[in-house]
Amino acid sequence: MDSLLIAADNALRTLFAKPRATEETPAHGLAEGDLSPSEKKLAGALMRVNHVGEVCAQALYSGQALVTRDEPLRNHLQMAAREETDHLAWTQQRLDALGARPSLLNPLWFAGAFVLGAAAAKISDRTSLGFVVETENQVAAHLQSHLDRLPAQDLASRAVVARMKSDEERHADQARQSGARALPAPARAAMRLAAKVMTTTAHYL
Repeated sequence: MDSLLIAADNALRTLFAKPRATEETPAHGLAEGDLSPSEKKLAGALMRVNHVGEVCAQALYSGQALVTRDEPLRNHLQMAAREETDHLAWTQQRLDALGARPSLLNPLWFAGAFVLGAAAAKISDRTSLGFVVETENQVAAHLQSHLDRLPAQDLASRAVVARMKSDEERHADQARQSGARALPAPARAAMRLAAKVMTTTAHYL
C-alpha cells in the first residue's frame, strides 16, 4: 500500500505540480541567447521533447518501484526518480524561459511509460534493470542529437541538455552494474520505434 501511495503521489506531482529541483540548474548564470523567432521556436520544441522524456522517466521508475519485491532495488529506483526530478524542473524552467509549453499529451506519455516499467519489473528485476539500461542509452543518444540541433547561442539549454546526458549515462552504468539483463534485439527495436513516435509527436504537441 505504501508503494501504491508513493506511485500515486509521484504521478500527481509530475503531471500537475511545479517540479522543484534539489540542485541548481546548469543554466544558472548563463545569459539568454539572442535567438531569432525560428531558433527560439526550435529550442522550445526540443526542450518540450526533453521535458516529455523526464515525465516518462518519472513514470518508468515509479512503475518499476511499485512492482519489484526487492527492497534495495525499490529504494534505488525511487532515488533515481528523485534525481530525475531535477531534470524535470530544469527542462520546465527552460520551457518557461523560451516561452514554450509542455506537451499536451503528458498524461498519456506518463501512463504508457508507467505500464511499460511495471510490465518489465513483473518479468524479473534483471529485465527491469535491462529496460533501464536500454532506455537511458537511447535517451543519451537522443540528447546528443539535440546538442547537435540546438542553436549555438542558446547556451542555457545546451548546458541543461549536456548535464542531463551525463546523468542518464551514469544511470545506465549503475543499472548495468546492478545485474541488468540485456534486452533482445526485437524489444530494443520496439522501444526505438515507440520513442520515435513519442518524440515526433511531442515536438509539436
